[in-house]
Amino acid sequence: MENFYDASNIKHLRRLRELKPELLKGFLQWSKDIFKDGALSAKTKQLMAVVAAHITQCPWCIEDHTRRAKQHGATEEELAEAVFVAMVMRAGAAFSHGCIALGVYEEDTQPQK
Repeated sequence: MENFYDASNIKHLRRLRELKPELLKGFLQWSKDIFKDGALSAKTKQLMAVVAAHITQCPWCIEDHTRRAKQHGATEEELAEAVFVAMVMRAGAAFSHGCIALGVYEEDTQPQK
């Protein structure tokens, strides 16, 4: 596959539906239920999904949840803040995982018993 992020690859979702229709139906219903207004508004949940989509770097999720957030009234400024939240979370994870690298380095420099 030359470019797995190409939008035309979405056609393969049809094959998933053909292979396991009951599982896809369940997933879609679960997603619909999750994104309903509840203790958190649908808009807030969609903005959270925008953050998660940027952290997981799923271009299709970014596209879908950005559109859904906008449909629920999210502003461009709110979307920008969501992107910055994702940025700091990814950077923070790299920063905190630096502790692992330094711990391994330290461990490997200890005299062997």
